[in-house]
Amino acid sequence: MPSRHLTRTALAAAAALFAVTLAPQAASADTDGFHVSFFSGADGTGTETAVDLDAVGDCVELAQPARSAVNIAAVDVDVYFNAGCQTGLPGRTGDTYFVLGSLHQANFPYAAVSYRVRNMG
Repeated sequence: MPSRHLTRTALAAAAALFAVTLAPQAASADTDGFHVSFFSGADGTGTETAVDLDAVGDCVELAQPARSAVNIAAVDVDVYFNAGCQTGLPGRTGDTYFVLGSLHQANFPYAAVSYRVRNMG
């Protein structure tokens, strides 16, 4: 089993690769280069909203709807299209939500309005 140091080193290398890929975007406030950010526009454009990675398990409402995000951290983020981290399509009940996995970027099929950070462990 790899040591925690090797895991962090591998994540740092992946973060550097993402940083090169996303170079035109401004870096958000982060720790050790790891961060998650939502963007008001598709493809990481528009206003950026940084995620508090210490708010694990808390439902957080976005100040403005997001159409895309980038995750350069060792956490997954559950993204919801309804307030209060309620699953379902916008304005409807159901089981739909989006998982923004660690070391991924995504455009959302609907505007994201709330999210929950969860540990991968």
